[in-house]
Parts: sequence; C-alpha cells; structure tokens
Amino acid sequence: MAITAAMVKELRELSGAGMMDCKRALTETNGDMDEAIDLLRKNGQMKAAKKADRIAAEGICMTNVSEDCKLGVAVEVNAETDFVAKNEKFQTFVAKVAETVVKSGAADMDALMAAEWTYDESATVADALTALIAVIGENMKIRRFQTVKEDNGFVAAYTHMGGKIVTMIDVETDVINDAVAEMGKNIAMQCAAMKPEYCSREEVDDAFIEHEKEILLAQIMNDPKESQKPEKVIQGMIQGRIAKELKDICLLDQIYVKAEDGKQTVQKYVDEVAKANGANIKIKGYVRFETGEGLEKKVEDFAAEVAAQRAKA
Repeated sequence: MAITAAMVKELRELSGAGMMDCKRALTETNGDMDEAIDLLRKNGQMKAAKKADRIAAEGICMTNVSEDCKLGVAVEVNAETDFVAKNEKFQTFVAKVAETVVKSGAADMDALMAAEWTYDESATVADALTALIAVIGENMKIRRFQTVKEDNGFVAAYTHMGGKIVTMIDVETDVINDAVAEMGKNIAMQCAAMKPEYCSREEVDDAFIEHEKEILLAQIMNDPKESQKPEKVIQGMIQGRIAKELKDICLLDQIYVKAEDGKQTVQKYVDEVAKANGANIKIKGYVRFETGEGLEKKVEDFAAEVAAQRAKA
C-alpha cells in the first residue's frame, strides 16, 4: 500500500511522534493506522527504557480544585530540563494528570499509573507518560500527588512562579463568602512563601522536641559563658528557643506575612476573619509541593561534555 503524505500527517497529529517515525511505522504496518499507533507506542516504550536512568528533577507542580471547592489535588511531574518543563505539551499533560487523579479517585501512585487515561480509553496513565517521553525525548516521572477533601468547608489553592510551588489549604468553616475565601487564598500564599513544616504545634512529635532540646543543650554547654549559668536559667533558655523555632515551622504560629503590625500570627488572622464574618473557622491542614525538592539535580559540565565529544572523534 502506498503511504501518502496525508496519512503521515494524520498519524503525526494522532501520536505527536516525529514525521519519519510515523512514515516508518505506516510502512511497516502496510498503512494500518491502529497498528502504526501500537508500533509507535512499542517503540516509545523502548526509548523510554533507555531514558529511565536519567535524572528528572525539573518539571512543574499543578493543582486541580473541583468546582465546588470541596476537593483539591496537587501533583508534581518531573522532566530532565527546565526547557521541557515550559513546553506546552508537557504542561498540558501535567494538567491532565491532575484531572485524572480527581476523576479516577486513585489513592496511590500504582493506582494512578494503572488508571484509565480519560483522554484515550485504550490507554492508561502509564501509557500516556511513555508516549510523551517518546515524543519529547526526555525522561519524565509522575513523582507524587496528594488529595485534600473537605465536605464542611473548602479547599484553597495557590500556584507560585508558574508551578515552581503549589499549596492547598484545608479550611473547615460554616460560612463561605468572599472574605473567608480570600483568607484561604492568603494562607495558601503564606504557606508557599514561608515553607512551614507543620500546620500547628499539636502535630509536632514529642520525639522532635526532645531531639531539639538535646541539640540546644549541647550548644549551650559548649559555650564557656552560657554553660556557667544555673540549671533553671539554662532550661528556660532552651524552652524559649524551642518556642521560637515552633513559631517558624508551624503555619498557624508563623507571623502573618501581610500583618500590618508585623506581629499578628496566622492563627490570630484566622480568628479575626472568623469574628468579622460570624464564622467558625479551623485550618485543618495544608499541602505544599515544591518542584524537585529533595531530588538530586543534574549538574551540567559543558567543558567535560566537549572534551568527551572530542575524545570520541
């Protein structure tokens, strides 16, 4: 069967693969479009396997909040380069992943990867990822996702720097209006900017407190002047430093970044909004994703790369 330019164009539009790859697939399958797509997928899997050991530490995070704001999802998808992270196809894929999490109700990564890719009933999320790797030519990974559901309030979300950081806040409240919604958005922004480790002090493990006390005591005892102070004074110093640290790492204890007096805590800001709107408001938790946090970054050494290419020549 003669392979026409129109057939190649159609396959390219369907698959997103390169023109020569499409022509070769159609030739090998005698023009059968479905078989050609399968062949491209198989080849894509082979290519993806070769790329799987590359470091994927760039990428973007996205959120998807339901229309009634009762359910929110945050996802992080990684690629090898920031260039690809800005690619429209990549960003569209990430948005679709977030939407698929909402639609599928996936509880963990295995369930998500096996879920039906709602944009192609014959494919799973894993298939869609493999296909995109083949098209773009970089290793990619759906690294994580987290869901927040709040039936007695709403989920507020914020995106910073085009997806470098995303946050979601779980707000329990009996009043939902513009002022309360704005409060949720402001706290989501606070979370993005101040990087808390806990929502409230109640979440802080006792073992963490004891560990910090040991470190602070060692620091004091290693100081010739402070180590000479009475035990009661030393314990007071430790408690004061612990309290200061908790104010830094607990979202509700942090100084609210928009506070006019520079003293109001996030919790006091919540209380202020609650009183002004006759509401009962509780911040139950948060999600904060920062792209690539905790991942090894690929270090480019251009001079070494040039030297290696010369050695091969």
